[in-house]
Amino acid sequence: MSRKALLWGAGLIVLALTLLAGAAIGETRLPLASVARVLANHLWQAGYPVDRIDAGIIWSYRLPRAIVAASCGAGLALTGVVLQALLRNPLADPYLMGLSAGASTGAVLVSIAGFGAGALSMSAGALIGALAAFAAVVALAHAIPGTARGTSGAAAIILAGIAGSQMFNALTAFIIARSANAEQARGIMFWLMGNLSGVRWEDVLPAVVVTCLGALVCLWHRHALDAFTFGAESAASLGVNVPKTRGILITATAVMIGVLVSKVGAIGFVGLVVPHAMRFLVGTRHQRLVPASALAGAVFLVLADIVSRIIVPGQVLPIGVVTALIGAPAFALILMRGAR
Repeated sequence: MSRKALLWGAGLIVLALTLLAGAAIGETRLPLASVARVLANHLWQAGYPVDRIDAGIIWSYRLPRAIVAASCGAGLALTGVVLQALLRNPLADPYLMGLSAGASTGAVLVSIAGFGAGALSMSAGALIGALAAFAAVVALAHAIPGTARGTSGAAAIILAGIAGSQMFNALTAFIIARSANAEQARGIMFWLMGNLSGVRWEDVLPAVVVTCLGALVCLWHRHALDAFTFGAESAASLGVNVPKTRGILITATAVMIGVLVSKVGAIGFVGLVVPHAMRFLVGTRHQRLVPASALAGAVFLVLADIVSRIIVPGQVLPIGVVTALIGAPAFALILMRGAR
């Protein structure tokens, strides 16, 4: 067996063990043996004796939560890979670019303000919000005069992303203040910081499907992503249909962000930190970078979810708090490295 196959096999084993840890570790710690018995009972009708409360916690609460966390981590990492290649910007990720904020605004418009009069789902509203945010950020970045952009075009689009993110966050807060009651406002504000507490099995299929399809789209365009890292002109000279490919990848990114944000809220820094870590480990070729980032993002977010449940005894923190505590120092290191 080749070394490459061994490494990917080891990565999948690490992911499986992380999912088992996510099902076992939480507010109440349960033995891994109980997790294995519950899985055997549900998957193969093994008939092992398991406490009914423990079985309910593992199967109905923790396992779907861990699977959705893994799907979200993989999807967010993939969106970071795509945005950093398309924009040629090492600081691009859906959180800093305002896509997550726009998706949150769209989801809140549908769920709280009744936008669409029931014809739109929360995921559809989040998708529309993500696309609107991306369009607004790109328009703002292009509106900056060329002299201001001369020092750093990358900095211009990041500044536009920060401005767009703040605008959509303000819109979200306005919608909540105007349309939500006190109980809804508390729930929405907790969800906006990244919340996996409400995840159930019906949320697993959309999250897994959209992440897998997004990964396939990224892998299919892996050579185009390699070309985009040298600029759109270079990609066109290498035979890449730039408008079509860029449209497909941006749409795939927006769909992933829309669906995932509608399930768990806005989780920051995963799309920024994970791709950079994987470039250090596997290089810049997207044939390796795309699957490595997806796998690492899945493991990272499941571990972050475990930390969010145990770091404060008797209380579950929003997962976005944990990712920000890790991502903010990493963001500073990237900025300092870029300056050097």
